[in-house]
Amino acid sequence: MELSNEDNLRLNVLLAQGLKAIRINEGTMTVHALTDQGEAKVKLNPTTRDDQYLKIVKELFSLKITGSPGGYPIFLKRWTRMGHADNTLEHMLLLGEPEAVVAVVHSPEITHDIGVRAWWALPTTEVAIRLMEYPVVSEGELGRELAAYLMEFLPYEEKQVSIVNMVRLCLQGELITQDEKEKLWTRAKRRNPFYVGFLHADPKQIPLDKPCCENYEKLCETLNPLIQSNNIYAQTLSNLLSEHGQRWLETIKLSLKKPVDQDVVISLFIAIGKYFDLPLHTLRLDNRGTRSIDIAIEHSQEICKHADNDQLKALLDTLDKDHHTLVEAMLVLAQMGEHTLIPIFSGNESVGTVMRKRLLPLTKPLLEKIELLGT
Repeated sequence: MELSNEDNLRLNVLLAQGLKAIRINEGTMTVHALTDQGEAKVKLNPTTRDDQYLKIVKELFSLKITGSPGGYPIFLKRWTRMGHADNTLEHMLLLGEPEAVVAVVHSPEITHDIGVRAWWALPTTEVAIRLMEYPVVSEGELGRELAAYLMEFLPYEEKQVSIVNMVRLCLQGELITQDEKEKLWTRAKRRNPFYVGFLHADPKQIPLDKPCCENYEKLCETLNPLIQSNNIYAQTLSNLLSEHGQRWLETIKLSLKKPVDQDVVISLFIAIGKYFDLPLHTLRLDNRGTRSIDIAIEHSQEICKHADNDQLKALLDTLDKDHHTLVEAMLVLAQMGEHTLIPIFSGNESVGTVMRKRLLPLTKPLLEKIELLGT
């Protein structure tokens, strides 16, 4: 089987130009190309079944671009998605293969220009989410376009953890307006994963009316000398007690009211762990989450009683004894992470009410610590 003479001529002329990306509309049997002069297209005239004809077209692309007529190598799919295959990204965008485009957007070598080409070649939610993970893309001109796309499709997304990621990515920097942030927050009242998305973002992005804790100003006066000397424990405690920290803590409480499935809960606990940029290893604690909150509480109490870390000891020595419980609560939250959920989720796929009952031994004492930090 061969290409029709007309298609063979037109496609070869197309390939001789300076192409940036190729996509194929299989429904209309049309090849679209992104060139330096704009978009070009070739309407195909199949001489056999459409799927067989498209295979021949892709073999031509592969032969011209890579020197091999075999098309995109199937066995490399899982590797290129992880960025382990040494492929030329520009070449992969010219193969007319959606899987090759997905491989490109999973490459750590991506640039803003490559991102623009990949988005043109395959404008899907999966591609948009992946591209937004790269600061070089999200901070560029394409970032706002991708954010607008995700905002438009958020109401139709059914996968709960994808909602978390879409909200998280849209809240980067100033990609969306304050009004749009408030609309996202309003939606969170009906769809719990939106709250978790806010937890992953900068706490300043949370449009919640929540004041700083009652003794914040007085405690700040006490902590300020330590903060000026770059005491990370004092700075973190001050952040938690501030207006933005209180909003973040309140969002955890809202997120824990009715979590919908295990993936969302795991993302929630990853968000808690990421907030605390504390060197827990110096306290002989696990940065990815202590597997029992009872152990986390016990560790926090023990560490505060016998602090051998200079910065933590300085914080405890500066604070009144009555406020040591705040440090203990902070350290308990800092020990939360995905590993904390292993004993609860291991060996079961519970969701909804059943899952929330299983979580109670963890969430109840955790909420008590959050309440403590909010007084």
